[in-house]
Amino acid sequence: MASPSRLLPPAAVSPSRHRNASILPAAAARSNRLPINPPRLRCRAAAAAAATTSGRGGGAVVLEGGQSGGGAAVAVREFVTLDELRAAVRLRIRTFYEYAVDSVGAEDLRKSLADREYEALQDRISGKMINFQRVSCINGTVSLLPSLASAEELCSACKFVEDGEERVVVGSLDLNQCLWLPDELTGKRPGHELHWNILWRVGENMTQKYWFVNESSHARAYLSNVCVAKELQRNGLGYALVDKSKKLAREWGITDLYVHVAINNEAAQKLYNKCGFVYESEEPAWKARFLGRPRRLLLWLDLKKDSL
Repeated sequence: MASPSRLLPPAAVSPSRHRNASILPAAAARSNRLPINPPRLRCRAAAAAAATTSGRGGGAVVLEGGQSGGGAAVAVREFVTLDELRAAVRLRIRTFYEYAVDSVGAEDLRKSLADREYEALQDRISGKMINFQRVSCINGTVSLLPSLASAEELCSACKFVEDGEERVVVGSLDLNQCLWLPDELTGKRPGHELHWNILWRVGENMTQKYWFVNESSHARAYLSNVCVAKELQRNGLGYALVDKSKKLAREWGITDLYVHVAINNEAAQKLYNKCGFVYESEEPAWKARFLGRPRRLLLWLDLKKDSL
């Protein structure tokens, strides 16, 4: 999926600065995880599910199977409550950071990261962050059902309550209307449209001409923090989230949509290719080394030509 936002500095998760947390590289951390028994669920688009979740803001997918053999409707929509927003942030921390199971202090560090990202996300959404014209958090949420019983840790970490109902955030992303994202490759489309206007001032025996430039409104947007709970990946949730973001971007007047993806993340690249994104550029190796991360590709989608 897309990488986490760079609002959290790399030092925040550096093993040398948080030795008590025993943060491990991904491969080492996987070998220390407790075994996971993911729910046997599949995901499909469903008009019937949209009807059951119309009160929750539109598009839906269905998780089929599970212990009960029934289906669970997943509401894919913009966030509604701050409790849901915090649950989405916990899913991102759970997705983007790896810990050894028996790490000392890992839970405290995880909570600290979640608190900081929650505050940063609120600032972006409320318009307090320079460069971000508009930001929305889009989530996939599902009712807390017996079919998710085998994903106990997910349900515990990413649960929230809305209108008296317990729900779980199982997928999330941000749609950012802006010209660039911090520490990321910058898209080139559309460019700055310069509108030249003439002011005339008539003085004694002369006429002076003044020029000024108005920069076009932001018609470019970026997806960030794209993630799906590991228990439910490869079931169509990622596609549903991106599809919802494309529809919202059109409502905002966005013409060019971008996403960054790690060069070694083939699954995410296939997802974005399926959604219509194409290659535009890639990050220099020196920059990736400097930022301590895999190299990124920048993918572009022309919303003017993309079919609904």
